[in-house]
Amino acid sequence: MEDTIRTIVEKARAAQKVIEFWPQERVDEMVAAVGWQLYQLSHAEACARSAVSETGMGVYEDKVLKHQKKTMGVLRDLHGLQTVGVIETDEIRGLIKVAKPVGVIGALTPVTNASSTLSSNGLPILKTRNAVIFSPHPKAKATCELTCNYMRAGLQQVGAPLDLIQNILEPSVAMTQELMKQVDLVVATGGSAMVKVAYSSGTPAYGVGAGNAVVIIDETADLSDAAHKIFLGKTFDNATSCSAENSVVLHESIFNTMLGFFQEHGGYLCDAIEKARLKEVMWPDGIHLSAHIVGQSAAKIADLAAIKSKREIKFLMVQGEAVGPEDMFSAEKLSPVLTLWRYQDFEEAIKLVADITRFSGYGHSCGIHSQDEAHITALAMHARVSRIMVNQVQTFGNSGNFDNGMPVALTLGCGTWGGNIVSENVHWKHFLNTTWVSRAIAPRIPDEAVIFGDHWNKFGH
Repeated sequence: MEDTIRTIVEKARAAQKVIEFWPQERVDEMVAAVGWQLYQLSHAEACARSAVSETGMGVYEDKVLKHQKKTMGVLRDLHGLQTVGVIETDEIRGLIKVAKPVGVIGALTPVTNASSTLSSNGLPILKTRNAVIFSPHPKAKATCELTCNYMRAGLQQVGAPLDLIQNILEPSVAMTQELMKQVDLVVATGGSAMVKVAYSSGTPAYGVGAGNAVVIIDETADLSDAAHKIFLGKTFDNATSCSAENSVVLHESIFNTMLGFFQEHGGYLCDAIEKARLKEVMWPDGIHLSAHIVGQSAAKIADLAAIKSKREIKFLMVQGEAVGPEDMFSAEKLSPVLTLWRYQDFEEAIKLVADITRFSGYGHSCGIHSQDEAHITALAMHARVSRIMVNQVQTFGNSGNFDNGMPVALTLGCGTWGGNIVSENVHWKHFLNTTWVSRAIAPRIPDEAVIFGDHWNKFGH
C-alpha cells in the first residue's frame, strides 16, 4: 500500500515539475480544456447518471445542473486571474508577491457530491500549477474515475502531463491515510471524522466542518418568496448539500402563514406520533443519522416512517422542541426534512441560531429572509458562522452562485468554531504559496504622539 501511494505521488511530482514554470497563457489554455471536458452536457449527464446509480443518493437532473453550474462558476472565478509570476504589487511598502505552486495535493471527496467536488477543486488546483490525487468515498469511486478521465482528456488535448490528475481506484481508509502523509497539502471535503484524520496526518490540511443551516424569517420578509426559496434549497438533490436549509426560525406572527406556503410547495407537517416514527427511521440508535435516508426522496422517507398523505410529499416538516440530543431534529439531516421553530423577539431568534449551530454546524452557515437591516446586521454581528445568506437560497448561495459574490467552491471552511483553519470557501488562493519580495523604502518611523496620544490624554504619561 505504501509503495502504491508512493508510486502515484512520484508520478504526480514529475508531472507537476513539467508545468511549474509554464506561462500564464499555457496554464489558462490547460484549465479551459479541462473545464470544457467537464462542462459538456453529455459529460455532465454521464457523471450525474454514474453518481445516482453508484451512490443511490440525490436527483439525476439536479446533479447535472450542479455539475455544470459549479464547473462554470469556478471557471468564471478563474478567468483572467493571474496565478503565475507577480500577483500583487505594493509600491508604498516596497513589496511584491510572487505566486508559487504548492506541489502535489491530496483531495478527499465525498459521496454526496461525487463529481461536482472534483471540478470545484481540480480546476483551481490546475490553475495554480499543482497536481492533484483524488481519494473518493469508496461508494463513489467509479464516478470519480469517470470524472477524472474527462479531465485527463482535456490535459491530453493541450499536451499537459496526464498525471496531473490521478485518482485512487480502490480507496480505503488506510490508502487515504497514506496518501495524506505523502502529499504536500490535503483538502478534505466530507464527514467530521475524516476531516479530523486529515488535520492529524502531519501534512498541512484544509478541512471543512459539518453543515446545519438555520434560516430566520422575520415579520418583514417577503413570505411567499422566502417559502419558495427554502423549498428550492430543501429539495434540491434531495438535500445532499451540507448547506441545505435544515431549520427555519419563524416569528410567531407569521408561523401559520408560512406553514401554509410550505404546504402549497408540497411540505407535510408531521404530528407528534409521526415525528416519533420519523425519528426512529432517521436515527435508529438515537444518535447517528442513518445512511439509508441521506439523499433520499421525501416520499421514500415518508414510506419508511409509515407517513401517509393524500397529496404528494416533497419535503417533510416537524416542529422543533429542544436543541440537543433530546431532539435530534435540531441536528444536520442531509435529507428533505425541515425543522420549524418559533420566536417572539429577535434576540430569541439569534439565540436559537447560536444554540442549533453550536449543537451541530458550528461555524458553517445561516441565513435570514428580512427587509430589516437592523435584524440583518444583528445576526451578522452575533452568529458564529462563516457565511450568512440574505434573502437567498441557502443551498445555492453558500457555495457561490451567479447572483452573489461568494467564491464558487464545494469545500466550505467553518473557522475555528468548526475546527477548521479557514472561515471561507476554499478556492484558488488556498492552493498557492507566495514569495514576498521586499525592497528598501524611505523610513516610516512611527510618531509616539499618534500612537499613544489618546492614551496619554486619558491616563497621562
